[in-house]
Amino acid sequence: MTPLRLDPLVHEPVRLMVMTMLAHHGALAFAELKRLVGASDGNLGIHARRLEDAGYVRAKKSFVGRLPRTELSITPKGRSALARYAAAMRTLLGGT
Repeated sequence: MTPLRLDPLVHEPVRLMVMTMLAHHGALAFAELKRLVGASDGNLGIHARRLEDAGYVRAKKSFVGRLPRTELSITPKGRSALARYAAAMRTLLGGT
């Protein structure tokens, strides 16, 4: 039997919530995602950057008037990673 592998980028709780929220809601403004996840600016920023560096999340920066706005969305690669993670968890928890 092949050992079960959980993607450590997705497995971290804040990143898992970010990926799940983006998969469910589509693109979200940073402030709204922060509210949904319950993270601080800095904490969410660090986790979003890790996901972006992995190609799981895309950040689009723009301005609304003079105010900066960052909108995050999950990429196809991120959706695949989340689906693999969910399948692995279902397998892991299948016996419970």
